[in-house]
Amino acid sequence: MAFIKKPNEPRMNSFQSSLLSRRRMLSLTGMGFGAMALAGVLQNDGRAADDANLPLGLTPRAQHFPGPAKAVIQLMMTGGPSQMDLFDPKPVLQKRNGEVYEVRIDSFQPGSEPNILLGSPFQFQRYGECGMDLSELLPHLSTIVDDVCFVRSFESVHNNHTEGIVNLACGKMFIGRPTLGAWISYGLGTENQNLPSFVVLRDPDGYSTSGGLMSKSGWLPALYGGTEFSSRGDPVQNLSPALPVGANVRRRGLEFLRELNEEHRRRYPEKSELETRIQNYELAARMQMTATDVLDISRETAATRTMYGLDVAPKENFGTRCLMARRLVERGVRFVQVFASKGQAWDHHNGITTGLPNECFATDQATTALITDLKQRGLLESTIVMWGGEFGRMPVAQNSDGRDHNKRAATCFFAGGGFKGGCIYGKTDEVGYTIVENPFTAPDMFATITHQLGLDHRRVHYKHAGRFEDATDSVVTGARVHDELVHTPLRV
Repeated sequence: MAFIKKPNEPRMNSFQSSLLSRRRMLSLTGMGFGAMALAGVLQNDGRAADDANLPLGLTPRAQHFPGPAKAVIQLMMTGGPSQMDLFDPKPVLQKRNGEVYEVRIDSFQPGSEPNILLGSPFQFQRYGECGMDLSELLPHLSTIVDDVCFVRSFESVHNNHTEGIVNLACGKMFIGRPTLGAWISYGLGTENQNLPSFVVLRDPDGYSTSGGLMSKSGWLPALYGGTEFSSRGDPVQNLSPALPVGANVRRRGLEFLRELNEEHRRRYPEKSELETRIQNYELAARMQMTATDVLDISRETAATRTMYGLDVAPKENFGTRCLMARRLVERGVRFVQVFASKGQAWDHHNGITTGLPNECFATDQATTALITDLKQRGLLESTIVMWGGEFGRMPVAQNSDGRDHNKRAATCFFAGGGFKGGCIYGKTDEVGYTIVENPFTAPDMFATITHQLGLDHRRVHYKHAGRFEDATDSVVTGARVHDELVHTPLRV
């Protein structure tokens, strides 16, 4: 078989010229019907004929099908909020308070003490037309339950914080996979080229334990990872020079750097790391004015600031970040991650009667204000607000007045973006230890959220280590969209 070299085709040695790719073989044999069959199989699998990665960049990309949502705000409650003390009341647990629990449990600290059931010290009441049971610790959220979709059957994979956080962030508990925000940035880009697609707002007083793992791009280009903005002081770190530099000097320096980058890019076109860095630098230059303006909450009205709780010291910290998140999605940012506080604030191994009320007091008003504010501005239908931690808590006591980690059951909730308001989904056993109806995993969460954004999670893929990886590793995890949580399934 003869091979004719095209003018711009690289020269091949004799060994290379004797090899055929599978695609080339199918094209040249059987009158090309093999290639036609392959294209059909790949199309059914949701991949383009060339199996190409999406081009590097943050320009807006087309959805796979029309989806109601354009952006996501993730409210991250690291530590593991207690479901039976906030969202999932258990009369049997109350009745059996102080009794030994005969079921063998997967304790984080096995054998530390007998399995003594601990009833909730907090009162519950039903609210809204949906009749959602909420704890007395969430008085603000109780006023908007008919706008919220509660999932009482979130299932984690590990009782350790780091593994649980990575699972929630990446859909699997293996460090190194892209996080949800990175996948969404890669799949959809951003609507504002002067701001990152994925922004992280953490507590300025300290990092959440392992929380930094929630914004990584993994093996996707670094351009799709989270960019940290600060809710105190300079909004973006290292954006302005430490020492004053004249405008002409700065311009000439940037021009020379651009020339060097272009030369490097010309010599090594296969190196994507430089292209990522160039685009990051260009984005940083565009952010210098835009980011400062977007994060200036002093421009908000006094009524709005009060609604978010900014006039109450314990509420101001989280409230500021929630208000910033609204301003960011309002200006086209695709994914905003908001941490409630530093450390593992919801990790109540003891003192739950004081610790849990304190966290709820600091976050309940701002969470409710964010959903209400988005709704009033006509942004809720296009913005998904998600709330939750890495796992739930045990029905048995730890240190007499606390609860251990529980990977088997937790509650999370969603609002907006086409999620059903007033929805109560999933069920746990009579004491809240394990799920008995409609388990909802982290990969399922990825699939359902991306579905609302108009993306098929199986078709958001990237070639890594010789194979195409999709957003949920769907073949392994069996991730699926939970149609029961959304108004109208939109897949085509």
